[in-house]
Amino acid sequence: MSDDKKVFTPSQPLEPGARYGILSGYEPGTRTLEAGFRIAPQFCPVPVDIVFEKDVPVTLRDGVTIHIDVFRPAGTEKVPVIVAWSPYGKGQGTSASVMGIFGMVGLDNGIVSGLEKFEGPDPAYWCAQGYAICNPDIRGVGDSEGDSVVWDRQEGRDCYDLIEWLGVQDWCTGKVAMSGTSYLAVAQWFTAAEQPPHLAAINPWEGVSDVYRDLVMRGGMPDNGFARQLQDNSFWGHGRRENIITESERYPLMNDLWENKTPLLDRITVPAYVVASYSNTLHTAGTFRAWRRIASQDKWLRVHNSQEWPDYYDEENREDLRRFFDRYLKGEDNGWEQTPRVRYALLDLQGGDQVNVAADQFPPAEVTSTKYYLDGRSRTLATTPPADAATAGYTVGANPDIVSFVTRFEQETVLVGYPKAHLWVEADGSDDMDLFLLVQKLDAHGTPLQQFTAPNSSAMVQDVTERGASILRYKGSDGRLRVSMRHLDEKLSVDDIPAHSFDRVEKLSPGEAVDVEIDLLPVGLVFHPGEQLRFVVSGRSLLGTMMPGTREYTPANSGKHIVHTGGDRASYLQLPVRNA
Repeated sequence: MSDDKKVFTPSQPLEPGARYGILSGYEPGTRTLEAGFRIAPQFCPVPVDIVFEKDVPVTLRDGVTIHIDVFRPAGTEKVPVIVAWSPYGKGQGTSASVMGIFGMVGLDNGIVSGLEKFEGPDPAYWCAQGYAICNPDIRGVGDSEGDSVVWDRQEGRDCYDLIEWLGVQDWCTGKVAMSGTSYLAVAQWFTAAEQPPHLAAINPWEGVSDVYRDLVMRGGMPDNGFARQLQDNSFWGHGRRENIITESERYPLMNDLWENKTPLLDRITVPAYVVASYSNTLHTAGTFRAWRRIASQDKWLRVHNSQEWPDYYDEENREDLRRFFDRYLKGEDNGWEQTPRVRYALLDLQGGDQVNVAADQFPPAEVTSTKYYLDGRSRTLATTPPADAATAGYTVGANPDIVSFVTRFEQETVLVGYPKAHLWVEADGSDDMDLFLLVQKLDAHGTPLQQFTAPNSSAMVQDVTERGASILRYKGSDGRLRVSMRHLDEKLSVDDIPAHSFDRVEKLSPGEAVDVEIDLLPVGLVFHPGEQLRFVVSGRSLLGTMMPGTREYTPANSGKHIVHTGGDRASYLQLPVRNA
């Protein structure tokens, strides 16, 4: 059983400090926040009277009691409710840490009321639109009982119980939804897979969908810097917290522990408005994967060109989400079904991005997967394989410690969809290789093009994104793989998107060249005539850390890495080219 493999360590209560907000204390009771109420000067006032029920106990199926805050419009009219499920304290919206994050990405704290959960829907806006907001302290967090877990099917069962409790309250219409970014998005995959009857719609806004593949062992490498940050800086409570770092060290291969941290996406059937980006190195792969695999007949995907927090709190995007919820929680005939099933962005990286490009699917039907073959002699990419065999490589730890290949587009070229690499590789002086890949856009002069994903591009953000914090600066589409973990999962793999089983280790023999398939993050890139694409292979991370302030991964590499090209070992990069 997966529960037998879980490792727990003592948690600690949340004490006053950087993560403690004005409403973090335990104070059960009900009061009315009158229109104009402002929780603190930095935040916007509430526009309508709001009934605030604080620290309401809800008992789960195993007898554990959690506590929730409910914000709902004053009056007697029944309303639907939106749940923001996460381990971030339900009173944390006014904390110094959350205000600091807003400042880091360049958002004014005045765009929210401070009543919202971090990364969640703002009660000030939604109550004015006729919705209630439920902010829970989940199992093991705050004053809720039990031991907390990290992104787990247990959370789906717990949130099922909360949704069913909310659905029968005398103020509720019986319609419940979920919304939010990051952790709040991931929780929606787990919850919707449990199929709670009162759940009417979900809105996952960028969230991993496989803890092993997206969080702790991406590409089979124990790159757990953000996992450690999440574990150590959240889940404050009186019980125990799950130690996912120790688990990943103890169980580096896929097993039932990690299967239990993978939501059953094919069981998700409720209407879903999914939001993704190309640039979120934590969430992008998981969000697209989940959107592909969920079984909902009524599902929409919007791929934006920024970062999750500015995008989530953008006024126009919030109104768009309201139309979706109005349709499925209030039954309004507002024409939402005419919304294109896919709206994607095309990045220009020079100020000319296109957004909300309509399509029926992703990749769009007019996309052709096109192989660009590597040539180790000329270091170029071409659509015809080189007849002669060649190699290119680098020595680990040397300068340079990368090898790259370039192609120039003579006419306007649009890439939109899923790139992948099929490489023949060899390790000289080692029995394994940690490989890191990057697809870059270069201008006509060969200069790499990059783009900040949030409004703040100050000197501080320049510094923190120079060798990390990749969610805040887009440098291209990346992929990675530990070569000994190259075995493909035939059930999960499709032609454009290889998926690895991660259930076995296949070391390399001296002189052995093996072919590997490596998925890269989806792209939407425009190349103007004369601009170039560079494909980079390296033995170190080319983007650095996902988040600011996290520990950088040190690859387990040594010796020389060799890439074979041409002849009977024709390595290639497959790109999704949109037909003109």
